[in-house]
Amino acid sequence: MPVRPASPRPVLTVALCCAVALLEGFDLQSTGITAPFLAKAFGLAPAQLGWVFSAGLMGLLPGAFLGGWLADRAGRKGTLLAAVLLFGAFTLFTAHASSYPGLLLARLLTGLGLGAALPIIIAVASEAAAPRLRSTAVSLTYCGVPLGGALASLISLSGVGEQWRTVFHIGGLAPLLIAVALLVWLPRLGVTAPSQRAEGSPAGRLFSQGRARQTLLLWLACFFTLTVLYLLLNWLPSLLMAKGFDRVQAGWVQVLFNLGGAAGSLLTGRLMDRRRTGLAVVIAYLGMLVALAGLGLAATFTGMALAGVLGGYCCIGAQLVLYALAPRVYPADMRATGVGACVAVGRLGSMAGPLAAGQILAAGAGVGGVLLAASPGLVVAALAALALVGEGRGKAFSGNIVNSIND
Repeated sequence: MPVRPASPRPVLTVALCCAVALLEGFDLQSTGITAPFLAKAFGLAPAQLGWVFSAGLMGLLPGAFLGGWLADRAGRKGTLLAAVLLFGAFTLFTAHASSYPGLLLARLLTGLGLGAALPIIIAVASEAAAPRLRSTAVSLTYCGVPLGGALASLISLSGVGEQWRTVFHIGGLAPLLIAVALLVWLPRLGVTAPSQRAEGSPAGRLFSQGRARQTLLLWLACFFTLTVLYLLLNWLPSLLMAKGFDRVQAGWVQVLFNLGGAAGSLLTGRLMDRRRTGLAVVIAYLGMLVALAGLGLAATFTGMALAGVLGGYCCIGAQLVLYALAPRVYPADMRATGVGACVAVGRLGSMAGPLAAGQILAAGAGVGGVLLAASPGLVVAALAALALVGEGRGKAFSGNIVNSIND
């Protein structure tokens, strides 16, 4: 199978992919910072507001798989442009929604576009860089997500979130501007010619040609990692306020969580490119367990802030490991499909985590119960990630755990 050539402008390509990721991170948290004002404007009960959150997440799952599949069939650039235009247009529609059903539809279609964009930018960033820098390229791209989240948190602290329509105007116009930049500057990475494609559909080949075990390990790790990540992204402010911290303190911990996530993405990518993938896995998952304990036990703002930074570093670092490994598991003609399927399964976890936290809190288990319940999933994810690294022994994308730590 011919290898897709690297982008002639790798730095510009990765920068554009990072910009798209930043928009995704901003949008994923924009609904949270505007939630009280949306509820007031539309007269929403808590259950109805929950559906506003869920509508966007529901769109992410099919968007991830369809976006990856279309990118492999119709081309990376055109599919990415369509995805960015879709979520930009319907974020603007959110700002002008006049009814509750219209609001739900806008969030659903926004999620569809966001979901389609992520696997494509991961695949494009991986293909743009030289082999020795591919994990770094993916990490530079993905750090845009927590940076976008940090930007949304800062907007919340500034009080602009009260002008909820303005938040969605910003979140809608920016993608339209980025789409113009993509059209002008993103190289056209060609579609693999039909005569050069392996037999069978890309979706079916996820489990053929010896890839079934790697695919299942990747999915298992993604599901449980994103379960914990989105539990924290959605519930962290509420959990902090339940422990007696005020809204501003909770907001700053969320900012630090996202900034720690950006650092985790960048540094984990560098570890992987230096053939320390196993070490990166150990740091990420062990650190997440320590961070969860810190969030549950810290009684001071300083302690909580440190736990927040560590949690962000390790949660995003763990996700980056998986997103950087995924493009290496699959050949070029099905790479976006493979990454899209991985992201889609992770989205299932992103829906399960917040829902599970709500049920645990409703049962009266408290903050400690929520954080304790997240720990077994992290152990499962860590074991799956380590097994995936071991599966790569002797292959291009990684060495085994012993070599990764001792080299």
